[in-house]
Formats: sequence, C-alpha cells, structure tokens
Amino acid sequence: MHRTIRSFALAALCTLTSLPAQNAAAQDPARERHDGVPRGTVTEGVWRSEVFAGTIRQYWVYVPAQYDGVAPAAVMVFQDGHAYVAENGDFRVPIVFDNLIAAGEMPVTVGVFVNPGHVSEKLPDKPGWAGKPNNRSFEYDRLSDQYVRFLNDELLPEVGRTVKLTQDPRNRAICGISSGGICAFTAAWQRPDVFTKVLSHVGSFTDIAHGASRLEGGHNYPSLIRKTKQLDKVVKPLRVFLQDGSHDLDNEHGNWFLANQQMAAALRWAGYDYKAEWGEGGHDGKHGGAILPDSLRWLWRDWREQEGR
Repeated sequence: MHRTIRSFALAALCTLTSLPAQNAAAQDPARERHDGVPRGTVTEGVWRSEVFAGTIRQYWVYVPAQYDGVAPAAVMVFQDGHAYVAENGDFRVPIVFDNLIAAGEMPVTVGVFVNPGHVSEKLPDKPGWAGKPNNRSFEYDRLSDQYVRFLNDELLPEVGRTVKLTQDPRNRAICGISSGGICAFTAAWQRPDVFTKVLSHVGSFTDIAHGASRLEGGHNYPSLIRKTKQLDKVVKPLRVFLQDGSHDLDNEHGNWFLANQQMAAALRWAGYDYKAEWGEGGHDGKHGGAILPDSLRWLWRDWREQEGR
C-alpha cells in the first residue's frame, strides 16, 4: 500500500512540474510554417513485404530541401506513419523537420513514415486509423527482431535506391506512438547497430502479449534492461526519450503511465542516456506533438560532433 501511494505521489509531482513546459511547448514556433524556410518534399509509396508475408502497407518519404545527393542523410523512421506525416495533425513532422534542419538543430534527415501492414491483397478503403490495420499488434507489440528486419532488409534499402541514407546507427532514429512506441524501442533494443535513437509517445510497455504463454509483452522490458546490465554487464548504446501522461490507459493489459515510469526507472538505474517527459494527458498525440521540437532537439543534440563538424 505504501509503495502504491508513493508511486502515485511521484506521478503527480512529475505532472505538476512538467505542465509549464507543456504549455510553453504548445507555442513552439518550430510547429508552424514560416516564410523563407526551405520545404522538403513528401512522396507516397506502397510496399508488399516478404518479412511479413502477405501484407501490404502505405509509406511516405520526406526528403529535406537541404539534401544534396552527395552526403548520406540521417534517417528517422516513424511507425503509424500517417499520424506523423500529416501537416494538420498533432505531430506535423515535415513542418518541424523543415524548421529544425534550417536552424541547424538537427542534421539533414530523411523521414520514413510507415503504416502497419494489412494481411490483404489491397489496401483498405479508409486510410489511417479508420482502416484498422489488422497486422499492427503482431508487428508492433512483440519483443522480436522481425520488425527491424523488415525495415533494415526491405524498406530502408528501397528508400536508399533514390536517397543516400547513412549507415551510422548514431544518425538513425526511430519513433512511434502507443504500440508504435514500444515497436521503436524494440527495433533499437534488438539491433542497436541499426538504430540508436528512440522517441516513444505514450508507449505500450504493457502486457499486450503474443504467444501461448501470454507473457511476451512489453511489461518485461524494465526487467530486461536491469538484468542485461546486471548479468551481461551490457548497457546498449541507446538514447531514449519517453513521453506519457497521467491520464493514459489503465486496462486489462496494464497501466500505461506506470509502465512508462518503470521504463524510465530501469533506464536510469542501468545508466542509459534517456529523458522522460510526463504530462497530464491521455492516450493521444497532443502532448507528444506539442513537445516534438524539443524532443528532437534533445535526441539530436550532438549531431555535429557525430558527423565530425
């Protein structure tokens, strides 16, 4: 009982201390279009996967105006890509990328926005969330290397046919919301040689299990992080930004806010480069979108050193 009271007290404290930052971030000018800022281009594609056999999905590629075709660009992948690529949504990534790249606050970065797969011969009639992608949980919630293999072996090489992408994992980031957030962490955890930067919005680090044991869910990550440090003496070269709110989901799979706090505590204990930003929001992209520019500034804060500039 005492531990439960203390946990919620800490949650309340985190909420109170982060509210001013949350309100200020909502006005971040990097979330709006500005005259004179070069605009990148966005193209759309459709992909039929072999790693996820029988699936079809939409994806979009953002190429910044500063990409010169000579130097390899940094790359950042977004799960549930439709939610991040939309310029009138919570995240507005193309607008934020345009502004931060122009300001030198992040490198010249190609954005790859990937929707979950549909086990189907064709895309659903309705796009985005309304299409109810039927392979989403299978791809996103499992603690396996299958999704990062899909990206590394299939989709990124396809994007790389027309845009030069860096192979340096320090300049490769991955982001997602909800199950897409845990998917982002899983990709980097499984393959830190592919991605080292992770941005999770209201990540589902809960027991949305796949498998007969019902135990394969993301609630295992705090223990895995701790035991990998204790038993294997390994701290993976990851940089992780976690965002969540005190009114996130609480259901049969777990409590999302508590699960994210457990992740933050494990990352802190194990000595990871991480940051956690708590608000009072629910299971949506409002807070994550409001602080996206600062999240990216933190994630890419030393990009010039990594590129030798």
